[in-house]
Amino acid sequence: MDSAEGRSIPEGELIERIAKAAHDYDRAYMGCCRCTLAALQEHLRLGDGDALRASAALSGGIARMGETCGALIGAIMAVGLAAGSDRLEDRKSYEEAMALGREVYERFKAEHGTTLCYGIQERLFGRHFDLKRPEEAEAWRRAGGREKCPLVCASAARIAAEVILRFRASRGAAQGAAQTRSS
Repeated sequence: MDSAEGRSIPEGELIERIAKAAHDYDRAYMGCCRCTLAALQEHLRLGDGDALRASAALSGGIARMGETCGALIGAIMAVGLAAGSDRLEDRKSYEEAMALGREVYERFKAEHGTTLCYGIQERLFGRHFDLKRPEEAEAWRRAGGREKCPLVCASAARIAAEVILRFRASRGAAQGAAQTRSS
């Protein structure tokens, strides 16, 4: 668990801090994928700047194409950082990360009704916007895009934080049990 001012933060409070950071980052800087990922990285101490740089073109439904929601992609990237491995032969970590990523995906889809950027926009605004076109991006802003889309980032970050924290707790319990058996 993260700490602030030298004290332990209760899990629920930590999750809400992560969600708020994802929301605030998206409002301030835009880029649902990178803002969601940055909040999770910062508060859960995941990965490095390489992952954040790699996420730069994944917002707006992958390079503003309206496909898979960037906030969801950032959340799943964080799961990979938490559960994955940098060794291709590590099949166990691969399978764990896939299962956790699938859980994030399914929970996100249940909450938002879709995983597609354009579909989420239609639910939020009654239509979607082609964010590659300046006039459409401006229409998105006027429709409240800078207020509504950050809520999706907060949601994705919250879901991923819950999944990652549960994974870390179960992994810690398993490691403790293994140490006890070997003693």
